[in-house]
Amino acid sequence: MSLPALLGRIGPQAWLALVALGCASALAAALVSQHVFEMHPCAWCVLQRLVFVLIGLAAAAGALGRGPRAWRAGAAVTGLFALAGVATSLWHHFVAASSVSCDLTLADRIMSATGLDMAMPQVFAAFASCADAKANLLGVPYEFWSLALYAGMAGVAVLVWRLAARR
Repeated sequence: MSLPALLGRIGPQAWLALVALGCASALAAALVSQHVFEMHPCAWCVLQRLVFVLIGLAAAAGALGRGPRAWRAGAAVTGLFALAGVATSLWHHFVAASSVSCDLTLADRIMSATGLDMAMPQVFAAFASCADAKANLLGVPYEFWSLALYAGMAGVAVLVWRLAARR
């Protein structure tokens, strides 16, 4: 059986549910890194957490939807947020990580505007500068792990869009 045929055997709802589960796993890993291994996040780190939450919500809504229109809508929003995540993680690595301060950056302003940094500081408050928050996992910067997840989720969104169009 070919790979496209194999991928097509999994329905759009299941793919979207997998994306939502992946987002929950990414957020859980970030919280374990912070609270167990004391890797304090910067503003760009917590913005990436927010993007994972938004992707997860969009994917879950699509997965719970009935019919191709709902699945495609969920895939479209999921894909747009995933692309925003790609941009966020690239900016984090190539620009923000070399900055001494994250104060008043776009990420800091977005997180302040949402109020999540005050409402849920254990999840969404930045406790380090971008330069201080640099961390690797298996020799790969954390933001590249996020980048890989965002890119994969964008790919799944395209797959769901195409699968839903056939139904």
